[in-house]
Amino acid sequence: MRHLMITTILAALPLGALAEDAALVLGMERYEQLGRLSRGDDVVAAAQGLESLGFAVTALANGRADTTLAALAGFVDAAEDAERLVVVMSGRFVSDGSRTWLLTADAASPSLLSLGDRAVSVDSVLHILARAQGRAVLLIGAEADDGTEIDDTYLAAGIGTLDIPQGVSVLRAAPADAAAFLAEELSAPEADLAVLIAANPRVQAAGFVPATWVLMPAEITVEPADPLGTPVVDTSAEDALWEGTIALDTVDAYRTYLRRFPDGQYTEIAETTIAEILAEPNRADRLAEEGLSLTREARREIQRDLTALDYNTRGVDGIFGPGSRSAIRNWQQQNGYPQTSYLTTEQISRLDAQAERRAAELAAEAERERLAQARLDRAFWDETGARGDEPGYRAYLGRYPEGQFAALARQRLAAIEGEREAATVALDRAAWDRALSTETVAGFQAYLAAYPEGAFKAEAEARIAALTAPDEDTAAIDAARAQEEALGLPQIRAQLVELRLREMGLNPGAVDGEFDEDTRSALRAYQENAGLGVTGYLDQATAVQLLADSFGIRIERQ
Repeated sequence: MRHLMITTILAALPLGALAEDAALVLGMERYEQLGRLSRGDDVVAAAQGLESLGFAVTALANGRADTTLAALAGFVDAAEDAERLVVVMSGRFVSDGSRTWLLTADAASPSLLSLGDRAVSVDSVLHILARAQGRAVLLIGAEADDGTEIDDTYLAAGIGTLDIPQGVSVLRAAPADAAAFLAEELSAPEADLAVLIAANPRVQAAGFVPATWVLMPAEITVEPADPLGTPVVDTSAEDALWEGTIALDTVDAYRTYLRRFPDGQYTEIAETTIAEILAEPNRADRLAEEGLSLTREARREIQRDLTALDYNTRGVDGIFGPGSRSAIRNWQQQNGYPQTSYLTTEQISRLDAQAERRAAELAAEAERERLAQARLDRAFWDETGARGDEPGYRAYLGRYPEGQFAALARQRLAAIEGEREAATVALDRAAWDRALSTETVAGFQAYLAAYPEGAFKAEAEARIAALTAPDEDTAAIDAARAQEEALGLPQIRAQLVELRLREMGLNPGAVDGEFDEDTRSALRAYQENAGLGVTGYLDQATAVQLLADSFGIRIERQ
């Protein structure tokens, strides 16, 4: 309910004293379209403390655009010659990041291009306060999240970055805490505000905050005077009826007040409020929903329920904007309720029950679908992978790569591929052994033709290179082979040669008295290290040097 209160507390003093200190107090709780903001107008009653300090106080509770503009104009005039300036703003705030506004009681869902007169510029107020540098205070009462519904990407609820002029002090707190600070600390005569702010964790200070800060004067006591002899009117009965009218907040209640007090002090407010109620057909429903004090999480749950029932809320953010209200209206229509777009406790309970049932239906449907898919999966497996062959496994994985038998199919495919690889390796080795048994270029070439990338490719190419070397090398190898055959080594001595080569780290293969390719490779390595002719055969020179090395004897060659 709007309530304009312009109080001049020094009526009996000379006019020059009226302009010494000025205060403007704006408190918004009962928003007509945006919903009630708890304790938003408590600052109006708390302004009495400033009166006792000699301030000319202009206080407005729940002001619409016109009355708020009038209050601001009066304060601007008073601020011209004031020594101290105090402005208190409490209610819903919006910001575009660099600018901030206080919304008036008649503000609709705000947008940057349509704020108009229904928003008070905090930056403009700071500009006015800059006239009294070092003696100007702005106290802001705002919730961190007041739930203001904004359907504009350029605006956000809350206080933006304030450009505080030099010498101006800005204090911030929640609405109830701001009212308490105004009534106590800020209205304390000759108090050190720096100490009081530091001791109050619920109040944040910015801008001009000196280490020692005595802003307020001593308390002024003024006896009421009636120089014209005007009789004092007892308004207690009217005040009592007005309080009851506000509590009921209905057209009938306001009309009852007007019939009783047609020229009363609240007549204009009553008439304006009647017009507002009649202009908003669902006002009672809105107030009833506000009375539920739904938390933001409760609103999110309602939005989730509506979405589950296929009503588009345009997001689940805990803010009942146009999308949510439209979804609520559509749900109310489908369920036989008046289409007010505001919910009652009964409707919320029914909506939740419907959403729970829908969730259970979806879960049951999903389970039926899962079982049907499982049956199809099993049937396909029985016709493919269950037969135990590679084509079957691959066919199953092609259709059901994440199916219930996919892991088993991959495991068995891996086993098949492992067996195939082992068989390939065995065949490769057998082909190589056949090539070795021939010890001919044709044999090694046959191996390379069958296994162009075989495990013994490099060795086969080396053997071909060796066998096709110039005639003198071939002759030397043939001579060395003949010398080895002439030695007629028994198996035990051949084993000793292999053992000696292994001791020298030359890896002759198995010590079995059979000179295979590993033995030939070790002999070639030994001959190269010993400076002998490299043939891979145990000729006379190699045998003598190997025997001498066994006893640590070095044979010098000419």
